Amino acid sequence: MKSAKLNLFDVTMIVTSLVIGMGIFRTPVNVAREAATPELFFTAWIVGGLIALCGALTYAEIGSRLPVTGGYYKIFSYCYHPSLAFAINGIILVSNAASVAGVSLIGAEYLANILFAGHEYMGGIRLSIAALAILLFYGVNLFGLRMSANTQNVLMLIKIGMVALLIGAVFTVDHIPAQPMIPDAQEYSWSAYLKSLGICLVAVSFTYGGYQQTINFGGEARNASRTIPRGIVLGIVMIMLLYLGINYAYYTVIGFDALKEAESIAAILAEAIFGAKGFTILSILLFFSVLAYVNVSLMSNPRVIYAMGEEGALPQWFKNTSRGAQAMIPALTAFAALCLVTLFYAKTFDEILSHIIFLDCIGMATSAATIFILRRRTAGLDKKKIYAMTLYPLLPVIFIAAYLLVGASIAIETPKAAMVSILVFSAFFALYFILNRMRGESKAD
Repeated sequence: MKSAKLNLFDVTMIVTSLVIGMGIFRTPVNVAREAATPELFFTAWIVGGLIALCGALTYAEIGSRLPVTGGYYKIFSYCYHPSLAFAINGIILVSNAASVAGVSLIGAEYLANILFAGHEYMGGIRLSIAALAILLFYGVNLFGLRMSANTQNVLMLIKIGMVALLIGAVFTVDHIPAQPMIPDAQEYSWSAYLKSLGICLVAVSFTYGGYQQTINFGGEARNASRTIPRGIVLGIVMIMLLYLGINYAYYTVIGFDALKEAESIAAILAEAIFGAKGFTILSILLFFSVLAYVNVSLMSNPRVIYAMGEEGALPQWFKNTSRGAQAMIPALTAFAALCLVTLFYAKTFDEILSHIIFLDCIGMATSAATIFILRRRTAGLDKKKIYAMTLYPLLPVIFIAAYLLVGASIAIETPKAAMVSILVFSAFFALYFILNRMRGESKAD
């Protein structure tokens, strides 16, 4: 496949787009609801950001040591076994499709509340709007990587500007009644505090997740061993600052108790700052900003399917591309279809969330652990041409331990979600050997 050259700005925008979906405009409600105190609310976002930074530096080195297209599949195949690569990437694709579905539904909620407020078929309207968003950017990605990347840059700059405007307005508009940063908190035991933090990190992890997919573009970036790590780190630092700022704005304007039950929180924030018109305008802008996440997901995930076809884990026709734009049409179509199926299966954001994060916990912990194997197998690489993190192995150990904590929290709180996720993983693992056997029989014939 012809290489499309992505520069540092492209990669940074891809990282921020993969992470800043619509979660930050919805999940603070979940975090506030589960947080024992306002102090814990902010602690969860800070801890989540630091965990993401540990992960970002880990994936930056992974991408630097193995810069290939579809890297999120190929690191598993190279470090473990093709069967685990197939199974783990299978659940990751399902998880990412669920993320696209969940994010699309959040955006659809904002738009539907403006255009169809009070309609008796609101649920069906939201589903239809979310499905149209997925189909729209399926069409954009048919024109190839360069078109998708240019579209992504524009959409992401709009979204970053919108978040920065909301944060800035909190500090400049006089009529907003500011709350004290952290009110007096009740006393909680350490075990209750840790349990609450673990549950809060479920939603926080969803909101910070996605940057690891940047390594799927390793074969398509200019000077990938330097561009990928820098883009990941720059993106995560920017995201941490934006998340802390917007959560402070929610807390200050909406209030901690009201935040627990609020809907359309970013639009409420805009109304408090700019009046009723601000609610309407921001709701529409938020829907368009959801398209950035849908677009980047339809850019990244088909590259995993492409890599699986290239290595023979999936039928060879999944590695086919169009002649002119080099669009991965079979892989792109398969992932878009998976997004739509997941959307109509789950139907609500809260129902999707636990399934997504438990699947992510399996994928994130096992993918980050490949750094220990890669370091050993690529010890002979020129250190001047690759990125090597400081504080190794502490950073990947912290990252892996954090995701094991989140996975355990989900298994305790929602065992059904954990069980379904394990069954999905087992099904993909068995499917690999079924397909492998079928390929062997086909060659024998």
